Amino acid sequence: MHDDDASFADFTRGIRPLKQDRADTGKPRADLGQVAQRRADATRTTTAIRVDGLSDAFVIDVGAEDELYWGRDGVQDTQLRRLKGGQIPFEGSLDLHGMTVEKARETLWDFLAEATRLEIRCVRITHGKAARLDGRRPLIKSHVNTWLRQHPQVLGFTSCLPRHGGTGSLYVLLKRTMLEGRDE
Repeated sequence: MHDDDASFADFTRGIRPLKQDRADTGKPRADLGQVAQRRADATRTTTAIRVDGLSDAFVIDVGAEDELYWGRDGVQDTQLRRLKGGQIPFEGSLDLHGMTVEKARETLWDFLAEATRLEIRCVRITHGKAARLDGRRPLIKSHVNTWLRQHPQVLGFTSCLPRHGGTGSLYVLLKRTMLEGRDE
């Protein structure tokens, strides 16, 4: 054991103890002015109106358990049946739970624009189906049902199979322009 102590003393020769017992994380101090500005910006309401083509002038009221099914003129019934049966795999998913109507509209518009840009054929939109305390129909579900009928890239939609959200979600079939060299 004496040899171990001697080896350790030889090994640590010339090493000095640290004078400070706190590590430097390298994290800069918060700029309180910048933090205050960010808070003010987050609470400021914007008056800019975004024109996206999705109208609320007439919202189709639907029930919490109502199954939704719609197809644009010219879309083959076999395609819509395949969609309803979950036979067209969805490549993207969006959850609108807990959003305001305006936030849901903006998020849905951006999501569909991105799916279109990426040439995605089918997506899933989860709108929920919560019955409202005032006894009225589900707000987001009713708006999504109306908006999707207005969106130029939507060919059709149907309520999902139970494993994908049932009447609280939709499979949405989108138009594609077919990228060069891509076969279907």
